[in-house]
Amino acid sequence: MGKPDQPRGPDGKWRKRSGVAVAAALAATVAYGQVGVTGGGTASVESSISQALRTKLDKGKRNAAKGRPGAAWKDLSLKRTGQRLFRGARCAVNSYGDVQRFLFRTPCRSLDRMLYALDDEQWNRIVVSVAWVDMRNAVSARELRALADVHGTGNIAPLPGSFVGVGDIRWTGRNYDSRRSNRLVVIAEVEPVSGAPSPGYLDGIADVAAEFPRP
Repeated sequence: MGKPDQPRGPDGKWRKRSGVAVAAALAATVAYGQVGVTGGGTASVESSISQALRTKLDKGKRNAAKGRPGAAWKDLSLKRTGQRLFRGARCAVNSYGDVQRFLFRTPCRSLDRMLYALDDEQWNRIVVSVAWVDMRNAVSARELRALADVHGTGNIAPLPGSFVGVGDIRWTGRNYDSRRSNRLVVIAEVEPVSGAPSPGYLDGIADVAAEFPRP
């Protein structure tokens, strides 16, 4: 999963941005309309409204976990413009890299994939891919997630952008989150289609998307 410029730790594992960094980027996006803030202004944003944005992000995660995507997107000031669900796909043929080789050796039970197209208040267009991989047991699910979270190992292939009317998408792996619940692995990736949303904003969207229950 991922690309060389994605945040990684010394062991190659994907590393999340800090909560403060994500909240500050969300603050700059939502409160200041994507206008860059530098120097002392950045510290001011972090100290004055990052807590409010963390609360906003937490609210979005709670709504996502309850299966309320519309409410979750609204919490992040996003409007859904397209959505496509594809159920029951085969995992190995819809993956790539080491993840694909793992899934050929350790087949999943089923794969559901969702693709969203979203617009924010600054006219940025964003796509969100969510994959729900149901493995045969918790051990294989844990192994899959550990593998997918490491740089250069491949991943589940997102649905084509044409499914939501946005054309080809270059998935970089920069804005990514995952979680595991028993034998279910959820993988979320986010990419901008147009505009210039901040990396922290996109990262926060991935955090929320990874909370969605299997549809």
